[in-house]
Amino acid sequence: MADAAIVVDAETGQILYGQNDEAVLGIASMSKMMSEYLLFEAIEEGVVSWDDEYEVTDYSHRISQDLRLSNVPLRRDGSYTMKELYEAMAIYSANAATIGIAETIAGTEKEFVRMMNDKAKEMGIEDAHFVNSTGLNNSFLLGMHPEGTGEDEENTMSARSVAVLTKALLDDYPEILDTAKIPELMFREGTPDQIRMVNWNTMLPGMDHEYEGMDGLKTGTTDFAGHSFAGTAKRDGIRLIAVVMKAVDTEGEGSYKARFDATRALLDHGFGFQETEIMKAGQQFMGQESIPVAKGEKEQVAIAVKEPIRLLAPSSGTYQAELELTEAAPLEATVEEGQLVGKVRVLDSEGSEVEYLKGEKPAAGVEAIETVDRANWFALSMKGAVDFIKGLF
Repeated sequence: MADAAIVVDAETGQILYGQNDEAVLGIASMSKMMSEYLLFEAIEEGVVSWDDEYEVTDYSHRISQDLRLSNVPLRRDGSYTMKELYEAMAIYSANAATIGIAETIAGTEKEFVRMMNDKAKEMGIEDAHFVNSTGLNNSFLLGMHPEGTGEDEENTMSARSVAVLTKALLDDYPEILDTAKIPELMFREGTPDQIRMVNWNTMLPGMDHEYEGMDGLKTGTTDFAGHSFAGTAKRDGIRLIAVVMKAVDTEGEGSYKARFDATRALLDHGFGFQETEIMKAGQQFMGQESIPVAKGEKEQVAIAVKEPIRLLAPSSGTYQAELELTEAAPLEATVEEGQLVGKVRVLDSEGSEVEYLKGEKPAAGVEAIETVDRANWFALSMKGAVDFIKGLF
């Protein structure tokens, strides 16, 4: 059970199940997915490199020494590469390491937070509210929280928006999974500062709550956000994204196990769907093989689906396709072959349209499959005369 949950097809964004998924809730360390996105983007654009070194500030040093938080200890006079800090953030959810990345990219965490909020809007996420780079409650930042944010604020977003962020990260930087799937890693191995980093995602293979195909992505836990998780798994060529927020057990208690049990249920549900071709390219609608044409050499133009429509469908229950014209009939000639005249709406067994993240729809254009030229003046005159006479009788 969870306050909010969603599971989607990672390739298309098709929503397979959603519960309270548009409610804005705390996201805790799932926030670090946005920090990861901005890091990969900065690497791609040459703003920073994996070998760039971060000189520890008083802020990140003091946070790194807080034993209440997930952290790797940073020396006040130390320097750490972006690769080291990234691995600590992705595997161990290290908060001071995340601050170090933010300060390296943007100069200050305040500026980095502005970048986080701007990037969310660029992704089409309207309900995101980032106040820091880590997802901690600002009260844990020892009075050094970003200027302009409240001292007890926390990052918030809806489960649907977390899924949008997760999909964007997987689409644009799939190499994130190379690190996210590591069960454990030694930080600064062979030095006095070495620390064993065990992945908080214990649904990974060989861990306590292992799940077949699981390879990411980010847990989150605070008092405000509860036990939350954005997970992804791949089986038989299908990748799913599952998000649970504020998961609890049957007694109403939040726990690591509760969030992974809720995620397991979501993924099991999603993997019960099968890839299905609803309509083939060139297929026509029975009883709607053509639509009327005005002032044409023919009175009808044949239409068909332009591209195949494929989606995930439950093993029990069926989907049906419905034609929706985008231009009022009759069309006025000339109608060109390939001209788009409508689209396909895919409905579930209860008659509701299949939903997608951000309102996307499958490729579902309906086109004319022949050209109907405009009739010449004589033909139009003769037809007008015939229609007039028919009208008289």
